[in-house]
Formats: sequence, structure tokens, C-alpha cells
Amino acid sequence: MEWIMSPEGTAHTAQTTRWGEKRYYSLDYYLKKTFGEKVYKITLNGGMTCPNRDGHVGTGGCIFCSAMGSGDFAGNAALSIKEQLEAGKAELRLKRPVHSYIAYFQAFTNTYAPVDYLEKIFTEAVSDPEVKVLSIATRPDCLGPDVMDLLIRLNRIRPVWVELGLQTIHPSTARYIRRGYELDVFDHAVEKLRAAGIQVIVHVILFLPGETDEMMIQTIDHLNRSGIQGIKLQLLHVLKGTDLSLEYKRKPFHTPDMEEYISLTGKCLSCLSPDIVIHRLTGDGPKELLIAPLWTGAKRTVLNRLNQYLKEHDIWQGKEYYG
Repeated sequence: MEWIMSPEGTAHTAQTTRWGEKRYYSLDYYLKKTFGEKVYKITLNGGMTCPNRDGHVGTGGCIFCSAMGSGDFAGNAALSIKEQLEAGKAELRLKRPVHSYIAYFQAFTNTYAPVDYLEKIFTEAVSDPEVKVLSIATRPDCLGPDVMDLLIRLNRIRPVWVELGLQTIHPSTARYIRRGYELDVFDHAVEKLRAAGIQVIVHVILFLPGETDEMMIQTIDHLNRSGIQGIKLQLLHVLKGTDLSLEYKRKPFHTPDMEEYISLTGKCLSCLSPDIVIHRLTGDGPKELLIAPLWTGAKRTVLNRLNQYLKEHDIWQGKEYYG
């Protein structure tokens, strides 16, 4: 027998959970409920850079960021958005019949360009009738009034999701990873986006050097109060070619084993509002670049073990959130 959670957050015995077979509000469950079918993500490359690389904010980027600006799996920027979408569809259809997609602008900072250019590429994406959602990864300090006006217009055509790379709420860690903006910039951006009716997904990196379990849970608590709709939890990856890899080589810092990461992820889930959709619980950086932790390359194994752990320890999303 599995558990089911009432709207008030109390647990009851039942055959299934509030979110199907999982103990957390998964993106897959949300998409099937919202669109009536499975929806697949196509990663796109708008050919942009980042203010944390070109000197506007900084020159080295975030300490963990790869040469591709966290878009190692994104499309070919030499192709048009329409061509990238068609290439992504063709690849997915080799494996399964698919006809619903998320157009995900992933590489670098995807609102860091003249608004006329942004309107061109985003409109090209949402004009595809098979694209159900436009998802844009960006920084909270790159959402000026003209960009916000564009996002509001696009949101009338297709649902717009904006993904923000917060990683942590703690100033000392933010300085170490060279994030390049203060927490109040993030909070203000979320407030603007939510007032405009745009969904917000936030990236959080677990086990950043120097952070304790308590500090990581404090980041989760802050996000519970911020009004976001989705979260991506990911372990810190040490990738070749990053400044983090140089730090790691010079003075190796602690990286958790699988069980330690799963245990901490369980704590985060139990403290997370059950209304927040889980977009990611682990990451799978390019195997050819991954230095540590190497076990993260087995993504399916990690997720299977996490689901098993949640059942073994009677953990579900929101259990501690309700007190």
C-alpha cells in the first residue's frame, strides 16, 4: 500500500499517491495533467552569451559553468530555431511517437540580446503548433521592462516559463561561485514575473563547497515563500575546463556519494511546498567532461534509488513543510 496526501497535507493509506506513483510533484505528472499527454523537451540555442562572461557583470562566468554556458545538450546555434526544432523532433521520433514539445532555450542567458532579436526567435518557437510551452533560462538581472513586455505578449500565445539560476540564498557561497547578483535582485525578478502571470522555475545546486545541510534547507525555505512554480535540484558537478575544476585540482573539496546526496534530497523534498513542481532531482553532465562525482553519470540508477529511499523512509514532498 502507498500513501496519499489530502489537500490539508495529512497522509492517508491508499493505492496511489497524490502525484500518481511518485512521492513528489514531478514535471511528467504536471505535464500529463495539464496537456493530457506526455510532453518532451527540445533544447535550443539562441546564440547568446552572458553578462557574467562579456564584462558587463564579470568575465569568467559562474565558477561551475562549462564553455557552453550550461547548454552542453542544446541545439546548434548555426541553425534557425525552426531547424533546431525539426532536428530535435526527428531525434525524439526515432525512439517513440511524439507530437507535443517544450521549446527550451537553454544555453547561456536567453534574454541577453536586443528585444527585437528575442521577439524573432521566441516567436519562431511558439509559432510551431506542436510547441506547448516556451521555457527560457536566464538571469534575474536580465529582465528589463522591454523584455518583460515581450514575455507578457508571448505568454498570451503559449505558456511561458522563466528559469532562474539562483543556486543558493547565501551571500558567501554566491560570491564564491561568482553568481554576480544579490538575493534581492532574484526576489524582485520573481515578484515581477509572478505579477505578470509567468511561471518561474528556479535552479538550486546542492553541496556547494562550504554549505551545510542547514544552509541548503534554508534555501528551500526561502523558495517556499517566494511564490515560484517549479524547482530544479542538482548536485554540483565538477566539469573539465571550468574554474571549479582548477579549484578541485588545487584543493579537492568534498563531493557526496550517492547515498549522501539522496539523503539530503529527501530532506529537501520533505521541506518543499507540495505545490512546487519538481523539474529535476539529479543532473547528468556530459560524461566526457565530468570529473566528479562520477556516479552521477548513471542518472536512471540515481532516480530509482531515490524513489526506493523515499519509500523506505516514508518521505514525501511537503511532509515537513506542514510541520
